[in-house]
Amino acid sequence: MTATAEQLARPARTAARWAVRHGLPAVYLSRSARRGDAVGRLMRDRALREQPYALYEELRARGPLTGSSLGLVTTSHPVAQEVLRSDRFGVGWDRSAAPRVIRWALAFGDDPAAAGVAEPPSMLVVDPPDHTRFRRLVSRAFTPRATAAFEPAVRRTAERLLDDLEGRDGVVDLVDAYAAQLPVLVIAELLGVPVERREDFLRWGAAAAATLDPGLPLGRFLAAERALRAMHRFLAEHFDRLRREPGEDLVSRLVTLPPDEALTDRELHATVLLLLGAGFETTVNLLGNAVVLLDAHRDQWAALRGGDASWEDAVEEVLRLDSPVQLTGRTARADVELAGRRVAAGMRVTLLLGAANRDPDVFHDPARFDVTRANAREHLAFSGGIHYCLGAGLARLEGAVGLQVLGERFPGLRVAGRPVRRDLQTLRGFAALPVTLR
Repeated sequence: MTATAEQLARPARTAARWAVRHGLPAVYLSRSARRGDAVGRLMRDRALREQPYALYEELRARGPLTGSSLGLVTTSHPVAQEVLRSDRFGVGWDRSAAPRVIRWALAFGDDPAAAGVAEPPSMLVVDPPDHTRFRRLVSRAFTPRATAAFEPAVRRTAERLLDDLEGRDGVVDLVDAYAAQLPVLVIAELLGVPVERREDFLRWGAAAAATLDPGLPLGRFLAAERALRAMHRFLAEHFDRLRREPGEDLVSRLVTLPPDEALTDRELHATVLLLLGAGFETTVNLLGNAVVLLDAHRDQWAALRGGDASWEDAVEEVLRLDSPVQLTGRTARADVELAGRRVAAGMRVTLLLGAANRDPDVFHDPARFDVTRANAREHLAFSGGIHYCLGAGLARLEGAVGLQVLGERFPGLRVAGRPVRRDLQTLRGFAALPVTLR
């Protein structure tokens, strides 16, 4: 196809891609919400997305596994944990079983130059053996030893960012000035990307994150696609540069793999796109959620600053109580029994992680924020099983160091005004967090 023909075809491909991935789900979920379906309401009502926890309890009262507009749904910690760890469930789904028009739209609309993190071959949505192969290639960069080695760099970066805030008076947006900047600078170093492009990465990452939610309006989808196309163009140039002049970073290793291990171009883009986006999305949300919770519980803020509680434990409690990732899904790979009921092969199970992390059968007084909670680390905020978050250790490190340095530098920090939640359901965090530093 000539360039001109491809340009003419692109709007049609984009329309097909939006229709099957977001347009049809939006219609279905909206209709379900109007009929009172709890999950449909959760997906389509912004007020419920901002404060979902009462609805989670409504669903919990129906039992460990209940029907919804998205198939089966669970709020149960043990059930969610079983699904995440079981090889009887996978992240992929059988496209061959979809109606012919859906299969056509997926094939026609496929465009590697606009692919997001929720599309194959992203590790997020593929099962073994592909998932095993991709994860093996990148896991060395995220071992406990490799993560611990980043601690001095994380601390220096946090200190430098707060140095820049020292002279500022009045209200500061902590997300823009600190919570977003810290993890993006760290992941840029890990992946060997230029730190001067960090504002681009943040913009692209926010757009890519939106595509994790089903039912995006067309305008928001188009904005996300523009950002994804720009990100893929940057990555192509970055890969070419590292092939000529490889460094010691993870991406340099990926682009110079021997032929028998080498990733295809699409696999390489998908893998690095996910690492770049996931490398700061969770930590941005974790830091913002933590500051708001600690501001509302000044006694615990003081205990942490005084050494009577651990910053690492505080991070676990924030991850549990206000999880940066609120939900995920799995598909039954064969007929299976779950929570006393039969789940047919191909059936989808939605795991409400934010609800599972408040399961009263696992966490005593689960709605209470307590940085000394003994079993907070049992949360499922980083998923579980083979898809357990690859960067969980790095996110924990950035959260603990980032909060500690912030608390030491600005002990009188207070939230000023109303923080603005991101309009997302899968990811939970703040788009803006106004604070006074003193």
